[in-house]
Amino acid sequence: MRGIDAELLQLLAKQAANSPRRRQHFNLHEDYADPCQRLLNFLWRDSYIRPHRHTADPKEETLIALQGDMGCICFDGEGAVVALTRLTAGHGCPAVVIEPGEWHTIVALSQSAILLETKAGPFDPAAAKEPAHWAVEEGAADAPAYLQSLQALFA
Repeated sequence: MRGIDAELLQLLAKQAANSPRRRQHFNLHEDYADPCQRLLNFLWRDSYIRPHRHTADPKEETLIALQGDMGCICFDGEGAVVALTRLTAGHGCPAVVIEPGEWHTIVALSQSAILLETKAGPFDPAAAKEPAHWAVEEGAADAPAYLQSLQALFA
């Protein structure tokens, strides 16, 4: 048995704070060949995840809010918002299932948030995700403004 305890979450918070991407994941599965891929993803509010989809390895993805408040945004192929779901740990809607090929992103709405992600394995890192051509690149000068515009959709 492995616990997801306060010590682990504090470590992830520290690692995410020191990461240029302002997030940190932690694999709960042993190997990329495992039939079920499970990971924690710690996000600070200023972490931008470029909208993307999974077409090279098309599998459903389940996202569960363990801590904090997040927004899941789904887009059409041109970048128009087609669905907004607020994920709140402990109440409201705590989880969402992303269909294969669906353009999406997650934004932290609270100061920090922790997401549990699950997906069928095996996992091929080379086919992990396809970034949206219409979205701002991670690390670009206009990424913080784009992230704020996405967060504002939940105001």
